Amino acid sequence: MPIEAPRPLVATFVLPPAAAGTFNRAYYRQLRMWDERPYPATMCNRARFDGEPEAIFSSAARLFDERPRDNRFNPKELRPKGRAYVIREQDGERAWDVMAWDVLGGAAPWPMTNVRNLGLAQWRKLAVDPANRCIVPLTEFCEWTPEKHDLGDGKPPLKGEMWFSVTDQPIFAVAGFWQQTKEGAGFTMVTCDPNKLVAPIHPKAMTTILRPTDVNKWLRGSYDEVAALQRPYDAEAMTVRGPIFPTRNSGS
Repeated sequence: MPIEAPRPLVATFVLPPAAAGTFNRAYYRQLRMWDERPYPATMCNRARFDGEPEAIFSSAARLFDERPRDNRFNPKELRPKGRAYVIREQDGERAWDVMAWDVLGGAAPWPMTNVRNLGLAQWRKLAVDPANRCIVPLTEFCEWTPEKHDLGDGKPPLKGEMWFSVTDQPIFAVAGFWQQTKEGAGFTMVTCDPNKLVAPIHPKAMTTILRPTDVNKWLRGSYDEVAALQRPYDAEAMTVRGPIFPTRNSGS
């Protein structure tokens, strides 16, 4: 069930230099990034990757570090603060890594899972340096319906899950950034304007899905080149299923 708590507009959070590494609530409110909607309403905080490391997007089919062995590691279901696979480059090699989905590593009240304004100093610092760029392999991502649905079962109405996938890429790459935090390596996904398929469900933004020919540019290009890739994917090459209500065993 959704966690009923106020949440920030995570796409544009930034700390002033004096507050680096800490959370400055007064500054946060000053930027007018606080609202009272439930936290899970923020865009794309659910996604899936149905696979394991393989030689895709010109990467080696291996991890830079050892795969986590604890039973809490579930890379197929991406959730805020959960660990997931990313692909990045190190010492001239492109391979897979495991990171937490929170690029600030707990420095803010909610996981920083999406960023949008690459011109802000905090994100520009990551965008400028190819070493801080990554791609996030996905097979689908979720947005919640804008309105709640009455399922006629005598229970309170609830929002449904809408799952988006890419028809011409069974596994697609989402643009991302990562950095080391006090809690370890953390990543975030980059968002952009929504296309006509996503906009009716989430009119503010969608994940930045890269075309296969643009992956090299995202990981190695200049700041201007990667900023130009922050654009919606072709809606005609995507599909959506839902609404789905997994807690009620009802949906389509």
